[in-house]
Amino acid sequence: MRQPLLFITIILFNLNYVSAQNQDIEIKGKVVESTNNLAIEYATISILNSDSQEPITGTISSEDGSFSIRTEASNFYIEVSFIGFKTRRFKDFKIMNNTVDLKTVILNEDNEALDEVVIRAEKSQLEFKLDKRVFNVGADLSSTGASAYEVLNNVPSVNVNIEGEISLRGSQGVQILINGKPSILASADGNALGTITADMIEKIEVITNPSAKYDAEGSTGIINIIIKKSEKRGLNGSATLNVGVPNSNSFGLSLNKRTEKFNLFSQMGFGIRTYPSESEYINKDLVNNITITSTGEGEFDEKFGNLLIGTDYHLNDNNIITLSAAIAYEVEDQNALAYFNQSDASNTITDRWTRTEVTEATNPKLRYELQYKKDFKRHKEQSLLFSALGSSFSKDQSSSFQNMTTFGDIEDFQQRTRTDYSLEDYTFKLDYVHPFLDKYTLETGSQYVLNGVTNDFAVSEFENGEWVNNPNLTNIFDLDQNVLALYSTVAFEGEKWGVKLGLRAENTDLKTLLENTNEINKKNYTDFFPSGHTSYKVSDNFSLQAGYSRRIRRPRLRELNPFSNIRNNYSISTGNPNLQPEYTDSFEITSIHKFGKASLNWSLYNRYTVDVIERITYFEDNISVSRPENVGSNTTTGIELNGKYSPLNWFSINGDFNLNYFNRDGDFEMTSFDFKGNRWSTRITSKFKLPAEFDLEVSGDYRSKYLTVQGEVDDIYFADLGLRKKVFKGKIILNMSVRDVFASRVSENTTIQPEFFVYNSRQRGRFVSFGVSYGFGKGEAMEFSGRRR
Repeated sequence: MRQPLLFITIILFNLNYVSAQNQDIEIKGKVVESTNNLAIEYATISILNSDSQEPITGTISSEDGSFSIRTEASNFYIEVSFIGFKTRRFKDFKIMNNTVDLKTVILNEDNEALDEVVIRAEKSQLEFKLDKRVFNVGADLSSTGASAYEVLNNVPSVNVNIEGEISLRGSQGVQILINGKPSILASADGNALGTITADMIEKIEVITNPSAKYDAEGSTGIINIIIKKSEKRGLNGSATLNVGVPNSNSFGLSLNKRTEKFNLFSQMGFGIRTYPSESEYINKDLVNNITITSTGEGEFDEKFGNLLIGTDYHLNDNNIITLSAAIAYEVEDQNALAYFNQSDASNTITDRWTRTEVTEATNPKLRYELQYKKDFKRHKEQSLLFSALGSSFSKDQSSSFQNMTTFGDIEDFQQRTRTDYSLEDYTFKLDYVHPFLDKYTLETGSQYVLNGVTNDFAVSEFENGEWVNNPNLTNIFDLDQNVLALYSTVAFEGEKWGVKLGLRAENTDLKTLLENTNEINKKNYTDFFPSGHTSYKVSDNFSLQAGYSRRIRRPRLRELNPFSNIRNNYSISTGNPNLQPEYTDSFEITSIHKFGKASLNWSLYNRYTVDVIERITYFEDNISVSRPENVGSNTTTGIELNGKYSPLNWFSINGDFNLNYFNRDGDFEMTSFDFKGNRWSTRITSKFKLPAEFDLEVSGDYRSKYLTVQGEVDDIYFADLGLRKKVFKGKIILNMSVRDVFASRVSENTTIQPEFFVYNSRQRGRFVSFGVSYGFGKGEAMEFSGRRR
């Protein structure tokens, strides 16, 4: 299973790039429509090879219809096109002083139906910018009616599997923005991106090393979907029904209605989901030679319903307001049974018992959004954006645990827990972009994020016929964290070379309180996050980029919350309200190649992190307690490769490979944690277009074993499979997916210390699901997976 996955390295290292060193020629002009001689914005200008008719490069016209594009090719022709107009080709033109001036290009309306028009040259194009890659969506995608997921699948280094999971350079957890900001449409509470169709998308920006403009938290990367401000009228939507084993049964309905002034979007869904799991646990006291083992299985059942509704209102051509809200409600039931054995030094079992768990919970969720965007007539890139995003989440949970001894002298006992949890988040953003002197851009703005959490947690034990509160495990935990940020960036971007510098300042005000014991922890700190990016465009298909940014990782709620998880009362995890944030200096050099039907991205990176957050395991009375601590620093140096290759119309392959070496340096409580190691991962996804409009997707993942501060994490390998069938020109989609085909995805980690040994493993198993989506109005069916994110 692991050996075949290594061939990604061979594929990526043997793709060759050929760059033609020809004369640099500028093609310019202005596009207007024939009826009223009005400028056409977003018209596609394509440069194609005269022999192969393959696209070389392309661009789109600006707000006043003008365009300018450069190429090093010598044997080419030009096509100018726009949806609803007849395409014009230019094969006989004069080159004067390395310039082709088409002057005014007049396009005539095409009265034939769009589905009868064949527009060969309107290909989607990739541009290389200073700190990002920009994928301009052409008519080859926008005229298909496909959803945003289908468009994302055509972006180099981005992959979307059949179930709608988005990954960037092989890593999931990428932040999705809509028009440069967090949005309900991009949230994880469903597949709301399915309400966005390809013809609504102007371009997609891919950012792997974010500048100071973006939140300093996190480092996975950003995908920013830019929606066209001028949209055609129409209705599109879909209804989706899914069934699965184990339970993955759901129904979803998506609607999008566009008028001259409004864009209305909505989605609703409800269903039942089941997540079984198997676990194994070994706990060895190497001093007293006592071993406790357990094997168990559990089942997590969830009933859910959600509703999303929103609108974009165009006040005029330059002002737009967005209002949206999403509400969800979940009911959870969890049952688990574990079998425990305790043995002595001779490996003889001295005690045997079972532990059962019954958990019930309800989770209401609410998200709401207000956005105002103003564009300026002076320059199409000049804009002012204000957004406010709020969310709340509550959990009312109760659990009961019962230990029943089947052999030995350990007494039976019962426990129960109660959790009353609430979370509120608010994000306010103001961003202003101001281009000047043609090649310069100033960006400035601010952000204010407020987080409030209350967790009322109690543990009771059944003693002498009544329930008694355990004061050591009962408390009310409050967290308030406010982060105020100011930023500014300035950029110069020439024809070949550019540079962008930025600085972000963030003030964090954090307070945690344990009410019952009056334990207060306050922190207030201000950090500066500089960034710098530069790029050099070698040719239309080859670019070099380099970037630096400073990042922060603030402790998560579960890492701060000191309450225990007593699911296994011999393996307990707690939080640490005294945790400090991690800081990372990230350097990256990236090369982006496009040649023929392939693209290849490689990156060399170095990341230096201080105050690394690691879970440290303590051991006492046969009980292991895991608690997050700040443990020294970590230097990681690595290489990342990502390639896409489509040698045939019916076959494509996408591969990711990441190898890094790390050096840990630090000590904790008089114990040194200095060590070195490496880890690597790879993923291959192959997609096949089969006869009768079947699409097959096969993917394999491998993640290597690596060292931790106290032990090691074992390797993981698994495969996923997806099959899709389009019916009635995409109006109906039949879908099947198998996750973890060989049931090989097992998470294992081991803690090895002189006094104790701890082993944990967990497995979810194989998931099989079937779905059917029906699309009505304009466009294809848009899948709604109804799967937990």
